[in-house]
Amino acid sequence: MNNAVSREVFCRHPDNPILSVRDWPYPANSVFNAGAAIVDGKTLLLVRVEDFRGISHLTVARSSDGVHGWEIDASPTMVQDPKNHPEEIWGIEDPRLTWLEEMNVWAVAYTAFSHGGPLVSLATTKDFRTFTRLGPVMPPEDKDAALLPVRFNGRWAMFHRPVAKHPGTSADIWISFSPDLKHWGDHQEVIQARLGGWWDANKIGLSAPPLKTTEGWLILYHGVRTTASGSIYRLGLALLDFQDPRIVIRRSEEWVFGPKAHYEREGDVDDVVFPCGWTTDGNKVMMYYGAADSCIALATARIDELLGFLRKSSSP
Repeated sequence: MNNAVSREVFCRHPDNPILSVRDWPYPANSVFNAGAAIVDGKTLLLVRVEDFRGISHLTVARSSDGVHGWEIDASPTMVQDPKNHPEEIWGIEDPRLTWLEEMNVWAVAYTAFSHGGPLVSLATTKDFRTFTRLGPVMPPEDKDAALLPVRFNGRWAMFHRPVAKHPGTSADIWISFSPDLKHWGDHQEVIQARLGGWWDANKIGLSAPPLKTTEGWLILYHGVRTTASGSIYRLGLALLDFQDPRIVIRRSEEWVFGPKAHYEREGDVDDVVFPCGWTTDGNKVMMYYGAADSCIALATARIDELLGFLRKSSSP
């Protein structure tokens, strides 16, 4: 695709989609929305897998180059546990992975689908084989959560997206703080959905976890535009202050990536690009995203290009 025409900074991998149900070792309806990390020198994806009931669980896939030769767990890696965690009655979805060096563990922020609606749950793991659930940390309706990798004034910080029950309110990105990963407070809006005809009007949410750059915390978020033929999920960028992630330095006015390819335009949910994870190697970013809620695709960019895009297409 001609990026000069599309104005997109991310470049789609020519082998997209890189993972689909055709690759899966057991029956599934769809695979999408994977958390991403580099673990023991390999790219690890914690993939959302939807079964033929419509219930989702999580399964690990590993690759030496992050593109080919995926080694996929033969059975689900992390499944719903409604007996001990009733908030997971209708499945677990959309994980985001953050390495907490202080604790020497990976934090997994995921959506648990409860009777009351989706909510934010946390778990930790050292090997992506066994998981310690911390349980729900935000009430419904809330999702699109990820931790920052360091403490701020002694407290952990987490982005998430609560939604009010009454109509006419926007869905915005919030931040909350915790001394122990279990009890959260000091809730505050950080990035608000725009109004009117914007690509990110009325409903936004965090995509991949925040990425530390030379200029601040780089935020990748999705915006949802409702049209006569349905919703369109596109991606934008924001830059937050190093010391105080409540402070927005810049926010892109234009979207940086949107559904163009056929595997993004047609699927279980049309016109969706939805990243839950990205990895970095120096200046290179590899963004793993769910395409049309049906498969996993890969797009790459350079961090300096993303920061440059923000400077050119942003409001302070």
